[in-house]
Amino acid sequence: MQDKITEEKLEKYFQITEKALSMAENSKNNTNLDKEREDFLDMIKRYISDAKHFQKNKDIVNAFAALNYAHGWLDAGARLGLFDVHDSKLFTVD
Repeated sequence: MQDKITEEKLEKYFQITEKALSMAENSKNNTNLDKEREDFLDMIKRYISDAKHFQKNKDIVNAFAALNYAHGWLDAGARLGLFDVHDSKLFTVD
């Protein structure tokens, strides 16, 4: 069923988002916006932390939502050049 957020789906999205975060952290910055890059990384990590908190409290819907926000920040950072990433499976770039 595609209209349910299962624990398995949530785990899959944790893995995808954490892999994308790792790639972003290890990438170079194609801009002069170093402070902004750090702000983006901070927000991404906070949303992932929120997702883990929600998951721990069995609030799967909000955990999934927080992961989607985290990934939105990752995609925005990639589009802006804050993260020099080239993986169309993890980011909306290339």
